[in-house]
Amino acid sequence: MGRNAYQNIILSVFFVVFAIFALVQIRNVDLMRLRLEKLAEELKTIEGKISNLQTGTVISNATSPGLEKKSSAKIANVEFYDANAVAGGKITSAVSSETKNMNSLVNNEAFVSTVYSYAMDALTERNLEKPEVFEPKIAENWELSEDKLTYTVRIRKGVIWHDFKDPVSGKEWKDVEVTADDFAFYVEVVKNEDADCAPLRSYLQDLDRIEVIDKYSFKVVWRKKYFLSESITLGLEPLPRHLYHDYEGPFDGKKFNEDHERNRIIVGCGPYRFDRWEKGQRVVMKKWGKYYGKEYGVMPPLDEIVFEVIKHPNTQLQALKSGKIDRMGFTPDQWVNNTGGPEFEENSDLLKKYKYPSRSYSYIGYNLRMPLFSDKRVRRALTHLIDRERILKEIYNGLGRICSGPFFIDSPYYDSKIVPYEFSPSKAKSLLGEAGWKDSNGDGILDKDGKKFEFTILSVADHPIQMKMLPLIKEDMASAGIVMKISPVEWSVYVQRLENKNFEVCVLGWAMGFESDPYQIWHSSESEKAASSNHCGFVNPEADELIMKIRDCFDLDERIALCHRFHRLLHDEQPYTFLITPFSLLGQSARYRNVRVFSSGIETRTIWDGKQMRSQ
Repeated sequence: MGRNAYQNIILSVFFVVFAIFALVQIRNVDLMRLRLEKLAEELKTIEGKISNLQTGTVISNATSPGLEKKSSAKIANVEFYDANAVAGGKITSAVSSETKNMNSLVNNEAFVSTVYSYAMDALTERNLEKPEVFEPKIAENWELSEDKLTYTVRIRKGVIWHDFKDPVSGKEWKDVEVTADDFAFYVEVVKNEDADCAPLRSYLQDLDRIEVIDKYSFKVVWRKKYFLSESITLGLEPLPRHLYHDYEGPFDGKKFNEDHERNRIIVGCGPYRFDRWEKGQRVVMKKWGKYYGKEYGVMPPLDEIVFEVIKHPNTQLQALKSGKIDRMGFTPDQWVNNTGGPEFEENSDLLKKYKYPSRSYSYIGYNLRMPLFSDKRVRRALTHLIDRERILKEIYNGLGRICSGPFFIDSPYYDSKIVPYEFSPSKAKSLLGEAGWKDSNGDGILDKDGKKFEFTILSVADHPIQMKMLPLIKEDMASAGIVMKISPVEWSVYVQRLENKNFEVCVLGWAMGFESDPYQIWHSSESEKAASSNHCGFVNPEADELIMKIRDCFDLDERIALCHRFHRLLHDEQPYTFLITPFSLLGQSARYRNVRVFSSGIETRTIWDGKQMRSQ
């Protein structure tokens, strides 16, 4: 399964601490209602101009009994591209941190995933307005067997890999066509135990094999029914074997992990080609002139996508106001205190700001391998000592909601009947007492069996939200006799410590997909794997049983009920203190046209630069 699909279907593949806590995106729908109504009228006209590209998705059982067939000459989301767009221009976004490499299979950082999403297409893409609907991208058509275990896929001819020069061999590759073998290679790599793809591999554990039929056709065969098999199969992306397996013999997973020069570039088949990575400064993507989507009406208007590395939020804001960058995610403080000027007014031709609920949550996670956190009464007490109401009010400026579990707060999988534990030092002290923690020597610090109650929480250096939040929590912990130390480290070090399970307490965030499978983060089999997402070491037989039932359940109502049971179990166990589901907050230049807000945010590929119209 491809990176784009993982963003949609899994709770967690990517660490999104910056996006979760501060730098998230998008729009205030109420302020933009009139503009959206106008766009709707424009889209009616556009639909007529591109109707020759849209024949609709057909579901038919006529070709063979017991077989579902989906076929279309349409391409995904073509209706959202502006037929009157003027090509050219660019958009420059601010990012807060550098990354270690650009290989999205071994690097789970959200920034890398975002860059990769511009460079790569999958078999299909979810409709932006109806995300439950899959529409063709590289796939021309697909069929599903009656037993729901085998997908037969035919891909389009003429999908071309980006031209590139191999940074190791120096060989130049041009006009290489994407074939069925490239999809088989993706699965081969992810399922290779030596490749650092553990988070992705957990979702392919029940995918038995890919059978290549011919150059443009293959079968995806599943061992057992899995409710996300459709999302995973239709979200598969190709992987360029000519980049990563240019040597004799079988594929080497360890070599793949350590292929540093090749892992500094991206070779895709999507609308934007990786141009350059200026370490510590920027990443530049340029429109791919040979993109197959041009033929179907989905060539993005913008020529360049640029990510400018600007570490401090205030510096980002200055860059946005001066025009050095075109887009940034606001911190809550910035949203409240720095976006009230005339440049941000509704009718301003300078800047626009957008707000909407993000599919994400922040949390404090406890390393359950440590005896200190092995008792759930202790974990629950720590949650009672974290004043989430105050954090939401004073640090997030009310721009979010307190959450109690691992599912998107506005989805049916989230059990809204569960009330988050309240801030209550008295309940915390009572629970700690039950667990045997007392101040036996009168020094104001709880102790048990000769050991003081103290721990270190890992934080991201200079992170604006954490810098304000953690000292408040430290004070409340101290009032209950607990010593909490704060250890700020650079993001690259943070990730390494997390992957090696070398921490006591962490503070992070997870992004959530359209559908939810808790396996990757919560199943016990993931707890000791290197670089797995179950970094807290949560092991619970009842949770494992529920997770497996969720994976095997195709009935929506039943699956929702199972997720509610799982939510309640986590609420009782408290391996995390679930914190805040924030609003996404975005500032963007007002010169862009065809800007629309979807449940996934603003789709950059469909917008265009109004400055190009004036320059013609």
